[in-house]
Amino acid sequence: MKGFWTFRYTLLNVVYFVAFCTIHALAAVYLLANGFNNTEVGILLAVANILSAVFQPIIAGIIDKPGALTNRRFILISVLIILVGSAILMFIPAYKPVVFVVYVIIYMIQFAYQPVMTALCFEYQKAGCSIFYGLARGLGSSSFAVTAFFIGGIVEKTGVQILLIINMVTMLVSAIIIYTFKKPAAPEEGATDGDINKNAPAEKANNNFIDFARAYPAFMWFLVGTICFFFAHNMINDFMIQIIRSLGGGETELGYANFLQAILELPVMAMIGLILKRITSDKLLILSGVAFFVKILLLIFATNMVLMYTSQSFQLFAYAVFIPAAAYYVSSHMSELDQVKGQAFVTSAITVGGVFSNLISGVILDNLGIKQMLITGTVVCGIGVVIVFFAFAKKRAKEN
Repeated sequence: MKGFWTFRYTLLNVVYFVAFCTIHALAAVYLLANGFNNTEVGILLAVANILSAVFQPIIAGIIDKPGALTNRRFILISVLIILVGSAILMFIPAYKPVVFVVYVIIYMIQFAYQPVMTALCFEYQKAGCSIFYGLARGLGSSSFAVTAFFIGGIVEKTGVQILLIINMVTMLVSAIIIYTFKKPAAPEEGATDGDINKNAPAEKANNNFIDFARAYPAFMWFLVGTICFFFAHNMINDFMIQIIRSLGGGETELGYANFLQAILELPVMAMIGLILKRITSDKLLILSGVAFFVKILLLIFATNMVLMYTSQSFQLFAYAVFIPAAAYYVSSHMSELDQVKGQAFVTSAITVGGVFSNLISGVILDNLGIKQMLITGTVVCGIGVVIVFFAFAKKRAKEN
């Protein structure tokens, strides 16, 4: 039964990130093919990201309260909404206002249920299900990498409608998995993974934002640092083609760079349970911040693709460490009644970092150039490292 729970949760992650690649990573490709210009694409994605950042903590607060809306039910509702939205885009002739509204909803909902999937894992672990979170999440990243590697050529041959077909199929599979993914009534033995809930505080829900911030001050400063980390991270991802072209590369090198950073996430995520037995989640989060900083710092001095690939290799210590370490930090340091909110706040901070990057980086790039943009990202990321270091150091001092 141990492998059974991990297998189904892994499959849920795999199909999620295949869909995530088609809807998020190739959003511009789909929208441009349907008559949107670059400005309209930017506006649509900014609206979707802002709504997602606001929506996630709200829905998390509802899920954290005892009631009918559980993690599992919200995921099921989400995948059905995305399935219906994709069908609307597939079968109704392209009309920009409709495409705009439906795509915003799909994009927002797909982001919104990502932290709920993480919370679902820890909920089931506490109920006795042995789920290897790191392996499942790592294979999810690998499915994204493989999809990204092949999807460009497929779209070139068949057109952008294939993105909707893939999304509909993956959402249908997701619906079947989550509908049958029912929590057992009795705990099973050996259902632990990493440093889950060793030092969790007494159970108390902090549904008011101010109460939540007072209960977890170090976590709130960590969220500020997260915004800084992902300001830099998204700067690289969003404008990678311009960076690569400045180094003499093109779309082929872009595919290699994206594949490299995504595939490197698997080994670290798969081993995160073992790593957490030796290094606490807060120390890993500081390490990941330093790696985000080094990753963008290297690009300032890059003169060829070798240093670009070297920079992308730091994904091994940056994003690959950050995502599972943040999930375990929330699970081990927060009341169970606050954990869905905690996971949602992390994802919201990541989203906010991306929004700021979208709004600022392009302006700097157009007016000052790539190097100045990268210097700005490096400074912001460095500030984030300092904030997170002192926030966690102060927390450890209080605990001692």
